[in-house]
Order: sequence, then structure tokens, then C-alpha cells
Amino acid sequence: FSTEPYTRGERGGGGVARVLQNGNVFEKAGVNLSVVYGEMPESALNAATERGADRVGGKLKPGQKVPFFACGLSSVMHPKNPHCPTMHFNYRYFETETGAWWFGGGTDITPSYLDRDDMKHFHGTYKDVCDKYDPEWYGKFKKWADKYFLIQHRQETRGLGGIFFDDFNTEDPETHLKFSTECLGAVAKAYVPILEKNKDKEFTDEQKQWQLVRRGRYVEFNLVYDRGTVFGLKMLSSGVGRIESILMSLPENAKWLYSHEPEEGSPEAWHRASHL
Repeated sequence: FSTEPYTRGERGGGGVARVLQNGNVFEKAGVNLSVVYGEMPESALNAATERGADRVGGKLKPGQKVPFFACGLSSVMHPKNPHCPTMHFNYRYFETETGAWWFGGGTDITPSYLDRDDMKHFHGTYKDVCDKYDPEWYGKFKKWADKYFLIQHRQETRGLGGIFFDDFNTEDPETHLKFSTECLGAVAKAYVPILEKNKDKEFTDEQKQWQLVRRGRYVEFNLVYDRGTVFGLKMLSSGVGRIESILMSLPENAKWLYSHEPEEGSPEAWHRASHL
């Protein structure tokens, strides 16, 4: 992994970006820690939270900016082997000068080829974490992930979800922090066995091409809908943010084939099923 600390000086905050490219298992993998503060315009606030201006007590005046603090740890792993799924996690905390605070984040998985046992393992790991806190959380956060990771303009899911939550402050802050920490700690348990099982499997050129097509979908979602990416791009206009960190999640390679549709009933056609 390369290691690149950065600071924003008077513009507010900094972080550490770590990126691996052309590894033995990962084509590209990144981990980004960011701590930023300053003032965000209403467009950034609307990207940061579903509740928008309601988070700061009501409608903002034209041009008004909101003092804020935010920190987050995020990672995206894009493996070389098409039988290994991409994995993403992000856990973050926001607060504003008005006293509003909330946690957000989740861990999700994006396979090119469906292995039901792998998906049961991944989801089961996160169900175990959620059940320790509230038996209703897993069902709620899984449904939220299924809704959030929808590529709306194609009516396709980006992958097979996981858990996702935002605007989350129903408990005391320490409980939320502990929960997010346990979710982060479960990443290796949920993901590494899947990698170990699949990383050395043989694959064809056609399977690799399908992986690149699915990564194209990943790019579409991240640039159009992903809350963290959109928030980061909005913050650039305020002098807070770093483009390399904001776009770190994008794969090294992707494809867009015109009017490409997999053959009905083929292993590539699984993504058409809306509720697997």
C-alpha cells in the first residue's frame, strides 16, 4: 500500500489515504481516513443527510453555510479474480454547530458471479453484529441497503447489499460509536473467507469482461448516487475536500458495452433478480 497523509491547513482537516494497485489479489484497494471541518453549503448538507436542512433547525437562507465537523473511515476492495466480489465499507460521524449529530455507514458486497453460500456468510456475519444491539436492526439496515444501493436509472442493484444506515442517533453517542466499531471489526470475518475461497479459481476472458461491465455499474452508482462521493464533490466548492480521496473508490478498470445484455439463464444474468 502507498501511504499519503494530507492536511487541509486553514481549509479544515486532513487524513490519510492508502492505496494498493496491481496486487496479487487486489487490482485496486483503498483505505481512507478523513477528518474535515469548516462550513458546508446547503447542497453539501443535502448530500450528507437525507433530512437536509432539517438537521440544522429548518430552511437555510440563500448562500448560508453551516459550520460542521465530520470524520469517516472508508474502504473499497476491487479483486482481480471475477469470482471474488468487491467489498466496500464506510463508517462516519457528523455534527453541526447547531448541536445536531448523527452516525452513518455500513458494509456491502458486490459480486460479479453469485455464490449463495458466500452471500449467506457475509450477511450472516452482519446479522450477528446487529442482533447484539437490537433484533430489528439487521432487517431494517438490510432493507435500507437494498434501497440505497439501487442504480435508479437502470433499476438494477449495484450488488447484493449488506447493511446501511444514516441519520442514526436513536441511542446515546457511545452506543452508536461502539456499534459502528463492531461493524468495522466484522469486515475481515465477513470478507476474508470469501477471498480465500475464490482468489485462486480459474476464470475465462469472458468472465473477466463481465466483471469489467459490472464495475462500470459500480462507477455509475458512485458518481451519481453515493452520498459520500456526492458530499465530497459538493465540498470542493468550499475549499474542503481532496479529489483523489473522493474518487478513491473507483476501480482501476471498467467497461461500458453498448446495449449489452447477458444471455437469459446464464451465470451472468443473476443480477436481474430483484430480491435474491
